[in-house]
Amino acid sequence: MSLLHQETPDQIDDAARGEELTKGSTHLIRAGIVAAVLVSIAIAIYVTTNEKKPPATGAILDVWVHPLHTFTPGYDANGETLQQDALDHILVFARVSLHNQGTVPLFLHQIMTNATLADGPHTSYAATRTDYDRVFIAYPELAAQHTPGLPVDATIQPGQTIEGTFVSSFRITKKEWDARKDLNFTFAFQYQPSLTLTPQAAVTER
Repeated sequence: MSLLHQETPDQIDDAARGEELTKGSTHLIRAGIVAAVLVSIAIAIYVTTNEKKPPATGAILDVWVHPLHTFTPGYDANGETLQQDALDHILVFARVSLHNQGTVPLFLHQIMTNATLADGPHTSYAATRTDYDRVFIAYPELAAQHTPGLPVDATIQPGQTIEGTFVSSFRITKKEWDARKDLNFTFAFQYQPSLTLTPQAAVTER
């Protein structure tokens, strides 16, 4: 700029106003970003605090198995001799605690034991409490392990916790069972989402 050139007062005022306008725009952008962040945090807090809790919670307290290796009868109804065939079963016993944290009763109507074996997933439905008790009569060697059974049709009132044991059976060999890749239990309720629980402790054999 020439030393002889001098800015008029109007030019100086325009330049100052331009700087102020730029500064004001920057402040507005920053304020908008801060407001957006605060709104996002508020939404996240609202969603977290108002998220609907599942009606049922629970835990697998203990899981143990009992392998069975039996044979078919060597005769038919007429007393004729038949070839005996070997039968392999794995009895899976699970003791569970279920809690109703909702506001309406929960109606349990199915319990499923799910095992992932070498050939894919397998599911076995839990026996009724009556059949659970009969297992210990059929196999007296298990009598010492007999604990109160869990009804597969139990009703759990709001705030109530129930506990019990159930049994499922898989027609597989012990070798196939030992090679399993996964094990969990699904509790199905009428009109409510199912609850799937995974054992946290090791599965033992008795």
